[in-house]
Amino acid sequence: MKELQSEYQCAINLVIDLIGGKWKVLLLWHLNEGDKRFNELRRTIPEITKKMLTQQLRELEGHGLVKRTVFEEVPPRVVYSTTDFGRKLQPVLYGMCQWGDDYAEKEGIQMNSCWTGRDFMQK
Repeated sequence: MKELQSEYQCAINLVIDLIGGKWKVLLLWHLNEGDKRFNELRRTIPEITKKMLTQQLRELEGHGLVKRTVFEEVPPRVVYSTTDFGRKLQPVLYGMCQWGDDYAEKEGIQMNSCWTGRDFMQK
C-alpha cells in the first residue's frame, strides 16, 4: 500500500496520493452506485487486471475510503462499499464527471460507456 507522507505542502498532493492513478477514481465512482462484489467490479471495469483490482481495493480500504465486508456463508461472500468518509467524495466525482461531459461535448468526443454527470443531475 502506498504510504502517505507525514506532511504535505498542499491538500491536493494528499488527495492525489489517496485516489490518484488510473483506477481508484473509477472504483470509487462505481462503488457510489452501491455495494459491489469483486467480479462485479471486474465486469464494470474490464480493462483492470485481477491483481491491480485487488491492490487498488486494498489501498482504498487501507486509507479508509472503501469497506470490505465478508459474509460468513458457504461459499463466503465479500462485498465492497464506500465508507461514510469515502462517500464525501461523491460531489467531487460528480463534478469531475460533469466537467468530462462538458469537455467531451466541446471536443466532439462520444461518451457511451458509463453514466455521465448529466445522468446524476436528472436523479
